[in-house]
Order: sequence, then C-alpha cells, then structure tokens
Amino acid sequence: MHQALFDHMDRRRQTPLTDHERGLLADVFTPRRIRKHAFFIEQGIVCTEAAYVIKGAFKQYTIDEGGKEHVIGLFMDDWWVGDRESFTTGQPTPYYIEALEDSDVLVVNKNDFHAHMETKPFVFEHMNALTVKNSFHLLKRVHTTQALTAEERYRWFVETYPAFLQRFPLQVIASFLGMTKETLSRIRR
Repeated sequence: MHQALFDHMDRRRQTPLTDHERGLLADVFTPRRIRKHAFFIEQGIVCTEAAYVIKGAFKQYTIDEGGKEHVIGLFMDDWWVGDRESFTTGQPTPYYIEALEDSDVLVVNKNDFHAHMETKPFVFEHMNALTVKNSFHLLKRVHTTQALTAEERYRWFVETYPAFLQRFPLQVIASFLGMTKETLSRIRR
C-alpha cells in the first residue's frame, strides 16, 4: 500500500524519495480500511489524523440547524483527507468526513507526524506544495460559487473533476456545487 504514497510524493518532487525517506513514511503511515458510511472524523472532535487515500471516496460536509447537509469537499484516490485546520490548531472540527465507499487509506497521527516527519525537508516540501495547490483550489471554489451560474459551475466541475461523476452520487455533487439535485438534473439534460 505504501508504494502508492511513494509514487504520489515522487510525482510532486524534482528528485525521487530516497530509501531512507520511504522507510520513514512506511514507519509512520498505517494502512486502514474505512467502510462505506463510516466517518473519518466527526463534527466536534479534534482531528488528530490525516490520511492519504489509496482507493476510496469521501465527502466533507456540515449540517445546518435545519438538518440540511452542505458538502464542501470531495476526495478520492490519490487525494489527502482530514481537517488541516483542526489537525494544526487542536480545535474541534466543524465538519464530518464520511466514506462513500469502502476505502483504503494510509493514516498518520499527529503525534507521529510531529515526532518523526514535521522537520524533514522532503515532508516540508511536500506539505508546502499541497498548501499552495489547496489555496488555488479554494480560491477557484469561491469564485465558482459566487460568480458562476449553476450551468457554469457544473461545466467547471465536469472539466475539473471528470472522474468524480463516476464515483459520487448526484445529490452529493449537487450539494458540492451549491444547488439542488433537481437543478443539477435539469442542467444535465
């Protein structure tokens, strides 16, 4: 399972991981199976783990006072899952992260990360690249939500995340795009 993580990191580096670096990763990342509908994290809990998704699909969402679900993130193979803010600050997360299919992940807990990984240059380089990519992604999400029509948001989604259409239910995609399932169905026709 660790080979997928090594490949993921090698694709984002100028030089491949050394055997020593691979060994460090293998020592701190633990394989875990998360069953469909199980939670990786629940609202109100401090996120003490992050995971690299080998195979699977997750949604990150909140539930408003009326009981309505608002999907703010979708993750699948070759993505990272967790609440970075809660993991970093130690504050409880406002989110749920739920597996939408049986999922295989590699998990690192916060204590192991800080003790063994945080100061390693190859980890810092990778985390920095992920932070930059995430920042660009979030800006694009804000822009699409605020400035684009429902049709344009769906077109952006299809162009940006074509594989998501095969892995996530329409209701989840609609919520992610800030529209009802009925609106999404109408747009797709």
